[in-house]
Amino acid sequence: MFLTITTTGTPERPATELGFLLHKHPEKAQAFSTSYGTAHVLYPEADAERCTAALLLEVDPVALVRRGKGKGRGGAPDAALAQYVNDRPYAASSLLAVALSGVFSSAMKGVCNARPELPAVPRPLRIEVPALPARGGPGLVRRLFEPLGWTVTSEPVPLDTEFPQWGDSRYVRLELESADRTLAEALRHLYVLLPVLDDAKHYWVSSDEVDKLLRAGEGWLPGHPEQKLITSRYLSRRWSLTRQATQRLELVRLAEADDSEVEEIDNAVEAETETEERPTPLAVRRREAITAALKASGAARVLDLGCGQGQLVQALLKDPAFTEIVGLDVSMRALTIASRRLKLDRMGERQAARVKLLQGSLAYTDHRLKGYDAAVLSEVIEHLDLPRLPALEYAVFGAARPRTVLVTTPNVEYNVRWESLPAGHARHGDHRFEWTRAEFRAWAEAVAERHGYEAEFVPVGPDDPEVGPPTQMAVFTLTTPKEAKAA
Repeated sequence: MFLTITTTGTPERPATELGFLLHKHPEKAQAFSTSYGTAHVLYPEADAERCTAALLLEVDPVALVRRGKGKGRGGAPDAALAQYVNDRPYAASSLLAVALSGVFSSAMKGVCNARPELPAVPRPLRIEVPALPARGGPGLVRRLFEPLGWTVTSEPVPLDTEFPQWGDSRYVRLELESADRTLAEALRHLYVLLPVLDDAKHYWVSSDEVDKLLRAGEGWLPGHPEQKLITSRYLSRRWSLTRQATQRLELVRLAEADDSEVEEIDNAVEAETETEERPTPLAVRRREAITAALKASGAARVLDLGCGQGQLVQALLKDPAFTEIVGLDVSMRALTIASRRLKLDRMGERQAARVKLLQGSLAYTDHRLKGYDAAVLSEVIEHLDLPRLPALEYAVFGAARPRTVLVTTPNVEYNVRWESLPAGHARHGDHRFEWTRAEFRAWAEAVAERHGYEAEFVPVGPDDPEVGPPTQMAVFTLTTPKEAKAA
């Protein structure tokens, strides 16, 4: 990762004052150890007329993985390799923002003990970042920096200059120029907006991030037209932290408008009496989506394959349209818990006739699964090793052959939005893989082609325009009778 800061000067106010502001001598190359590697500060040029300071961050991918504790099996079949081969050493991200705050902490606070008058003096600044991930493209880069008074040059980086038909990557080459800016302001802008553009943080986001955001955003964030987007992305879309930050920013805005202190405004606000409605849990949305798809298919007799502790079976029992519900799981302990959840020992005779719990493995064909209208595999396939998926495929689509099959699985692209999930981790320690939307679609379409089904894809949960929904669902509908396909 690489970033340069350039200023110009005069004999009366030489450009080398930048060395005082950054607390780094222009004649020395210095190295600083960080949690993720080594940060180097050097000056490619330094004289009275022009001075450039460069920050080079060498990322140690091994240290980065170890610091992340490595729980789970990653987000895709090649996740183990992806931990070590990725863009982190090259593209400016939250890691560079952390390095800025660590290496240039005094400059960011506007403190210079040797020359106390310098931090408050505006000066011409030019900042260059050769490779910056920008989820939202050059347009978003301009929307973030131009309201702050920067002249912005944001050029997309092509995927490959030898093959222009491939189009542009998600990276841009960024140049920021200002004729009248303090260095502390510039560093605070970068500290907040670099991870916002990357739309990911490589460390755990906790409540103290709100304080960091408000400190770095003092004086410019409350009135920024993209305040909502900045706050949400900086806090990794954790709704509780975003709400807390938004409330505090609104207090700052009101205090400035009223020419008073924030504490005075805050004391005047009565305690909230209304409780904000919490978002519906994803597990509930998933069961609702499955139930809706089953009803749309007209299914009455349903298999819940890999039923676990029986939450879906319990939900389906509430709808009389489902006349028979069978839950199958390899774990006897899970089936025992499901039986307790359903209160099978106290269930009325008519209701008990609608439900059955079976122990069995989806790695083998099972004659008990034949003849049903629909089968559900909800968050099941990702718990299997990839070489065992063909066995499950044949057991369900080749042997049991229900008229409708529903398969849900996590969308690994959405993991960057997950508020409790550190970067690079799978959602569950037992997940053997987590697929992108393209990977899941390719698998589902191949299965449908082999077994005479059609596959339709349905998002489950909030459908993010950039990374899709948290859960992806495939609805398979039988189109080719087994006998005709065999012939």
